[in-house]
Amino acid sequence: MIVGVQRESYPGERRVALVPTHLPRLGKAGLEVCVEAGAGDGAGFPDATYESSGARIVPDRRALCSEADLLLAVHGPGASADRRAEELGLLRREQVVVGLLNPLGAPENGQALAERGVIGFALELLPRISRAQPMDALSSMATVAGYKAVLLAAAELGKMFPMMITAAGTITPARVFVIGAGVAGLQAIAVSHRLGAVVHAYDVRPAVKEQVESLGAKFVEMALETQAAEDASGYAKAMGEEFYQRQRELMGRAVADSDVVITTAAVPGKRAPVLITREMVLSMAPGSVVVDLAAEGGGNCELTRAGETVQLDGVTILGPVNLPATVPNHASQMYSSNVTAFVSNLIKDGRVDLDGDDPIVNDTLLTREGKVVSTRVRELLASEERRSS
Repeated sequence: MIVGVQRESYPGERRVALVPTHLPRLGKAGLEVCVEAGAGDGAGFPDATYESSGARIVPDRRALCSEADLLLAVHGPGASADRRAEELGLLRREQVVVGLLNPLGAPENGQALAERGVIGFALELLPRISRAQPMDALSSMATVAGYKAVLLAAAELGKMFPMMITAAGTITPARVFVIGAGVAGLQAIAVSHRLGAVVHAYDVRPAVKEQVESLGAKFVEMALETQAAEDASGYAKAMGEEFYQRQRELMGRAVADSDVVITTAAVPGKRAPVLITREMVLSMAPGSVVVDLAAEGGGNCELTRAGETVQLDGVTILGPVNLPATVPNHASQMYSSNVTAFVSNLIKDGRVDLDGDDPIVNDTLLTREGKVVSTRVRELLASEERRSS
């Protein structure tokens, strides 16, 4: 089989799906690798490094798609709206695509792949089982996002994070409040603590208290019923508006007392819950900063605008999008490791094995034989169809 690595066309994307150091592992599985020219340039991996690791360089996407049996991508073909028709048109029936295909946020993309007869694997659908951890691209990219969120906040804040005792007096440490203690939140806690801030954190799942405290933060406890906040797969579930209203009331003081608030609460396939209201922002001191990592899902702050910076009464609200692409070298290394592990598991005797009982393969399989086969995505498509009719 020939594995193809595309040059990403999504706006602002600098990552690459496979880095040169992981080529030997695919070679041991009997796979040949071809790379679209310039695919790794944005992440610091020039074509020469791929060639020295055994890959062939092909001139463009058309050549890549004509040769490759299995395409590796960060964003799936057609993710960039202005190139959707062109990129989908290059795919052929039974070609395999592996990447972040956004099946829950944009299920219509899966439908488009199905109509081309493509076999699509969406890494977002990876089951939460121990054997799948080396393949968990969402967690890898959330780690990068949590790290970068703190740097954005530190750059925007008019204060320094650590306490300093100087000849000019004592500088008190910045106060950081992290909402959501998933992978991104825990990384934001760890980085904030390493920079010397006083860190508080909250999550609807009381079970994460120990993790929060192990990273040097104080867990903010609230009198809320949270037993239904997590589904069987370990992902956050959407709660009712009454729950969020009560949560906002209890959270108000922690927000008002913070120099930096970093929000990370997202529900796959749903709009991000609004946790910080306009009134809460107005309660913060001038110069404070909110970094909303849920901006792409609508935002945890009601003032957030995806990809923009908003100012209100001296408070800055950042709505960054695609943060992993701003740390492309290490983000690519992590993503490539996940993808390599996934492909190594997927290939049996030199071919893609679709007919076993492996939950990793079965759960991530999005499209096959011209159909969307993922139950979760089919339900979303049916729901959208009902709303439009």
